[in-house]
Amino acid sequence: MKAMILSAAGGPLQLLEVPRPKPAANQLLLAVRACGVCRTDLHVLDGDLQQARLPLVLGHEIVGIVVEKGANVRAFDLGQRVGVPWLGRTCGHCRYCASGAENLCDTAEFTGYTLDGGYAELTLADPHYCFSLPDEYADAEAAPLLCAGLIGYRSLVATGNAQRLGIYGFGAAAHIIAQVARWQGRELFAFTKPGDSEGQDFARQLGAVWAGGADQAPPQGLDAAIIFAPVGDLLPQALRHTVKGGTVVCAGIHMSDIPSFPYELLWGERCVRSIANLTRRDGDEFFAIAARAGVRTTVEQFPLAAANEALQRLRSGQIHGAAVLIPGPDGAVGQKL
Repeated sequence: MKAMILSAAGGPLQLLEVPRPKPAANQLLLAVRACGVCRTDLHVLDGDLQQARLPLVLGHEIVGIVVEKGANVRAFDLGQRVGVPWLGRTCGHCRYCASGAENLCDTAEFTGYTLDGGYAELTLADPHYCFSLPDEYADAEAAPLLCAGLIGYRSLVATGNAQRLGIYGFGAAAHIIAQVARWQGRELFAFTKPGDSEGQDFARQLGAVWAGGADQAPPQGLDAAIIFAPVGDLLPQALRHTVKGGTVVCAGIHMSDIPSFPYELLWGERCVRSIANLTRRDGDEFFAIAARAGVRTTVEQFPLAAANEALQRLRSGQIHGAAVLIPGPDGAVGQKL
């Protein structure tokens, strides 16, 4: 099969012919129909996340069709469409798994990081960590839901009942969860890179009542803020605009160093918290409401061989919505949905 292989941190990915994977007794073999391109992939590529198993196939927003089942697998049918997220496996018995916090499992494995992912024609997956996907979404549309959607949803839940919600970094996760927030009746305030008028227009199209640069102050205080951009400097900014008792959620798996800031920004029972990975419960809850909330993903499709281009365009902020790789002849550079 063909796969885009990361051999060393810093890339680039190489398109190679590699052996067809064979499922173990407790695995599924999937034909990849679509795989989202996530900012976490850039962090793995750049070596910001240092536990990657190299050589590696990136990609953890996988939509695939079951083509083979291990001898012990009872879940899912041949030919069924499933989604594979970032969380690929946990131990199931540690203090975190036992308490429902499997996202914190010390021995968890992750798709496209410690396990081969979906930048390939075929991939293996543990059926216990796969999801059935809503029929309302085509393959490319469904792919970003599997990380951008799930992490965005977990981040939104962490804000509680915040009515005025700020979002810093209006990319793949923000454009999905903004729609859920508006469906819930929240007011949305979007912060982009200074001068990114196109990104701000995109946010307004998705229901933001205000959109501006991250160097600007919103017209009203925020009850909570979610930081999707991996920029530590944004934390003091978000705290500065969050009312007493409010929460600032750091949603990324990696962030640049957070600068020192005066205690008065945190005082007043403001809360700062991070989001780490996801749980299967997050997926069950999110997929139960995504279609009801009217969530639609804006995606730009690329063929598998153009993965490096997709990653570079994501890095430079040229993707509005999400980039998605399509193995086979149907992928087309620049094709938008």
